Amino acid sequence: MTKALIIGGGIAGPVTAMALRQAGIDSDVFEAYDHGSDGVGAFLTLAANGLEALRVLDLRDLVCDLGMDSPRMRMSNGRGKELAAVRQPGRTVKRADLYQALRDEALRRDVRIHYGKRLVDAQITRDGVRAAFSDGSTAEGDLLIGADGLRSRTRAIIDPDAPRARHVGLLNTGGFARGVTVPGEPGTYYFVFGKKCFFGYLIHPDGEVWWFANPPSREEPTREELAAITPAQWRARLRSLFSDDAGPMLDIIDATEHIISGWNTYDFPTVPKWFNDRMVIVGDAAHATSPSSGQGASMAIEDAVVLAKCLRDVRELPAAFAAFEGLRRERVERIVAHGKRNGDGKAPGAFAALLRDLILPTIMRQVDKKNALAWMYDHRISWDDRVPAPSR
Repeated sequence: MTKALIIGGGIAGPVTAMALRQAGIDSDVFEAYDHGSDGVGAFLTLAANGLEALRVLDLRDLVCDLGMDSPRMRMSNGRGKELAAVRQPGRTVKRADLYQALRDEALRRDVRIHYGKRLVDAQITRDGVRAAFSDGSTAEGDLLIGADGLRSRTRAIIDPDAPRARHVGLLNTGGFARGVTVPGEPGTYYFVFGKKCFFGYLIHPDGEVWWFANPPSREEPTREELAAITPAQWRARLRSLFSDDAGPMLDIIDATEHIISGWNTYDFPTVPKWFNDRMVIVGDAAHATSPSSGQGASMAIEDAVVLAKCLRDVRELPAAFAAFEGLRRERVERIVAHGKRNGDGKAPGAFAALLRDLILPTIMRQVDKKNALAWMYDHRISWDDRVPAPSR
């Protein structure tokens, strides 16, 4: 049986392992940290297309026990004027809950997950590929799949000249608030284009408010600089940013016991090289998109299913990898561009904000009326359709 080494044990890694198992391919998952992601991170949205990709692997019902349906979004400006209300089909879940559910299901399906295995190098051998880890251990397989995220070591091994991620000028922070009453109905995303900062929140059916904020940042802070900002400083900064805006932002911030330490936002407009003879990258390693697209996790899940199909149907590895890239690149790069446009609208200047408030209602009405994002949300993958080998 073919054996794959999967680098990265977040969301993409276990899903890729389960997709490969469905295709008759064995795999081991290697996670850099010495523990899982339990309790780590904020929340994310699985869009309708991502949920349907999970259905292919009999995982949709598993994740639909988590979080809440979030089929709509409403947008307003910092003066409290509603700008748009549109459909956005999906389900919003806490990242840690999603990770744990997928990890546990992967283990139930006999996927082997190894912790404390940070990839430092990988080499193509006569019969396959050998991975070397920072603890001195090695592993061998027929192929290696990099599901190791934005700072992918696999990507750098495949292409030492690969571009670095693009900082999109926004930071991320957020949290979960309790004991506060805010306007709105459960499951609807409420987005506020504040005068100085963008804010989003949802109300869980149990009353908890899930929220995030995107403070603008022209410079790219280092990890150390971000880690040095205390929770009290984040709270004070956010209160200052929203002090002149209409909306429940200050109440939500004040009702949040723990504000998540902020992080930078990046994307990859394009990654020129996705594979070599024995290695390939998936998910954020190949096409990180801004959270503003609402598609990061869904793209990784789609990748897992499509790659498994290509490895199932195309005999030679380089040809299977080429088929995978051919089926995915145009779609994912279009979504990256879509996310960048959305993110650019979060921190405009005064004139651009005025123009946005004038034209956004018309644009979003047309988007909703014409179902202009159907290319994104209605995308479906058929497991039974065969993948033809790409022409040479």
